[in-house]
Amino acid sequence: MSHNSPPAGTAPTHGKTPRKAALASWIGSALEYYDFAVYGTAAALVLNHLFFPDTTSPGVAILLSMGTVGVAYVVRPLGALVMGPLGDRFGRKFVLMLTLFMMGGATFAVGCLPTYEQVGLLAPTLLVVCRMIQGLSASGEQASAISVSLEHADEPRRAFTTSWTLQGTQFGTLLATAVFIPLTQLLTEEQLFSWGWRIPFWLSAFVVVVAWIIRRKLEEPPAFEQARAELPSEKPATPLALMMKYHKTAVIRIAAAAMINTVNVVFLVWSLSFATSVVGLERTTMLLVSVSANALALLMIPVAAIVADKIGRKPVFIVGVIGPAVMMYPYLQAVAAGNWPLIFVFGLILSGFFYSMANGIWPSFYAEMFPTRVRVTGLAMGTQIGFAISGGLTPVVASALAGPEGTNWLAVAMFVSFACLVSVAAALTAKETKALTLAEIDALHTDRTEALELEKLNRPSTPR
Repeated sequence: MSHNSPPAGTAPTHGKTPRKAALASWIGSALEYYDFAVYGTAAALVLNHLFFPDTTSPGVAILLSMGTVGVAYVVRPLGALVMGPLGDRFGRKFVLMLTLFMMGGATFAVGCLPTYEQVGLLAPTLLVVCRMIQGLSASGEQASAISVSLEHADEPRRAFTTSWTLQGTQFGTLLATAVFIPLTQLLTEEQLFSWGWRIPFWLSAFVVVVAWIIRRKLEEPPAFEQARAELPSEKPATPLALMMKYHKTAVIRIAAAAMINTVNVVFLVWSLSFATSVVGLERTTMLLVSVSANALALLMIPVAAIVADKIGRKPVFIVGVIGPAVMMYPYLQAVAAGNWPLIFVFGLILSGFFYSMANGIWPSFYAEMFPTRVRVTGLAMGTQIGFAISGGLTPVVASALAGPEGTNWLAVAMFVSFACLVSVAAALTAKETKALTLAEIDALHTDRTEALELEKLNRPSTPR
């Protein structure tokens, strides 16, 4: 069967809608990652005090709280194993709607949980369960949103169109941080710790409604519909089977490249705890550092993607990885010294500028490492394994490296640099796909053995 002409009756009934796909991906991702990120901010500011015994030392309380942050990353490969094949089999939209309700429900539930003082160990247990559901949801959300925007994009603007998914996640992260600023300013310490911290979680109810309204009219991209028509429906060529058999190298490459996520976790979560709980810096001002960096990122992500559509994905991504590896040292040193001007300057350069370059490029860079028929599965598995390692281990490893008093920021910076080197090494092994069409990318990643297997499986069976 030709890969260019689907069987009669199975051709896509609609064309590409890049703007609608980009908007749906942006808004859905922004709202879902508001849910996901609001937990990390709360964990750094209040959950370490409310869900663990009062007798726990500050350093240990941060370690335990960061551990609950990491749980969501650890379960993400399992979520990818489930959500990825669903996205390639039943549709990108199906997964986008499923994960929306999972994420929103779990986040709202966190705002309703009793504290340690009220129910003892049941409190952190329920917290971990909600966090696991968030992780399972996030694992399918991003890969599906990126795939649908890539496959709806005009060919010369694929990096730019897919970058809006990450711009959306960045906006959601910014909103999650910003929503705590008025709470920390307007509420007393007692009000914040008694009921104020619950408000950002309850806002997820509005998140679900708005995202559902936007996404329900999104159509599947033509490239996916054609690939689904060509994939045998009752034979063993499932997306997961094809990915495991022919595309394991790309999954490993993406998992290693995704170690750049270490930068984000240290910047948004660990350094916030370090600054407020160890150095004693003021919460609201530290939150403004993250908000400022995320605001700059909203501009940098699409700009970096435009550049990548001109000169290629690899060079922009690599520069975006090397920059944070260097800038983490002066940033953490400035935090340790309590030097506000330098904290803002280095934070903006580290996260708002350099990290955002890599963040804006990886959606197209990673997604173009797979053919359409396994794109969500491969992208979800690769990124979520990488995020599980970086996001799951980083809060705990960084807290452990910082020592019992939490003051050894230099060891944390060195850990970030090592993770960035792993990411650069992986990126260097990838092929540049800027100049290729999606059809050519499918051909590039389909070797002769896989093509023959697909042709054999699609061939009508004859009685013996």
